[in-house]
Amino acid sequence: MTKTEKLTEQPKIRDLYFKAALGAIPLPGVGGRPSTLPEQTLELKGVKVDPDHLAAYAKVCGLRFGDSLPLTYPFVLLFPTVMKLVISKEFPFPAIGAVHAENVIEQLRPISVSEPLDFRVHADNLREHPKGLLVDMVSSVSVGREEVWKQTTTFLRQQKTSLSGGPKPEPKPEEAPPTPMSTLRVDQKTINKYAAVSGDRNPIHISGLGAKAFGFPTTIAHGMYTAAATLQTVEGRIPDAVTYSVKFGKPVLIPSTVNVYADETEGGWDLSLKHPKKGYPHLTATLR
Repeated sequence: MTKTEKLTEQPKIRDLYFKAALGAIPLPGVGGRPSTLPEQTLELKGVKVDPDHLAAYAKVCGLRFGDSLPLTYPFVLLFPTVMKLVISKEFPFPAIGAVHAENVIEQLRPISVSEPLDFRVHADNLREHPKGLLVDMVSSVSVGREEVWKQTTTFLRQQKTSLSGGPKPEPKPEEAPPTPMSTLRVDQKTINKYAAVSGDRNPIHISGLGAKAFGFPTTIAHGMYTAAATLQTVEGRIPDAVTYSVKFGKPVLIPSTVNVYADETEGGWDLSLKHPKKGYPHLTATLR
C-alpha cells in the first residue's frame, strides 16, 4: 500500500549526496538492495521560485529569462525531492552512477514565476534492460488543485541482468551528418555551472576519476542540460500546452561540440543532437 510522506521543506542536496555516497559503498554484514520499489509518495507544498536561481538556470542553458518558467526548469526544482526517494534504503539500486535514459515532460499550461508550486513524486515500473535496470520517477507539479506539469524520468543502472546475454543489434553504418541548424559547445566549465544550479553533482558529470569508475572515458554532460539547451533552437515557438519526449543516446563526452537539428512537423518539432563527424545521436526528441 502506497504511503504519502509530507515534506516541510526542500531536502538539502549536500546531505542527499553524502547519503548517496554512503549508500554506494557495500558494507560487510549488510544485505543487498531490494528487488522492489519503495511504496512511498513524497509530497511538498508551497515551493516558491527563486528568480536568481531561475536566471542562473536560464543563462547556463541558453534560455530566455521571463515571467514563465522554461519547459525544463521544474525538473531542477523537483530534483532534491526525487533524490530523497532514490537514495532511500528501499530503492533497488544506488543513485551514484545512475544514467538518465529517457525523459517525458507534459506541460499543461505555462507556469508563472510567482505561483506557489506543489510537488508529488513516486517511483514506478522497475524493469530489466540489456544494459541493466530501468526505473521511472514520476513527478507532478500543481498550483492549488490544478495539475500544470508532469514528468516521467527514466534512470538506468548499468549492471548484468537476465537480458544482458541476448544478441546485440547490428551497428548502423556511419553516415556523414547533414548540415546542422546550429552547434552546441559543451565544456567542463558549463557542466560545472549546470551541476551547481541543478544540484546534480553525480561524479560522472564533474569528476574525471568518478566518470572512469563508472566506465566513461571522461566526464559526460547531464542529459537534462542537453535537453534544455536543445530548446534554444525553437524557443518562442513552443506551444503553451506541450509534451517534450526525449531519448538519450550516446553520452556527450566533455569537451565536445555537437550538431543541433530542429525539423518542423505537423503539430510540433523533431529535435536531435548528433556527433558532428560520425552522425550518431546523443539525443532525439519530439515536441508535440
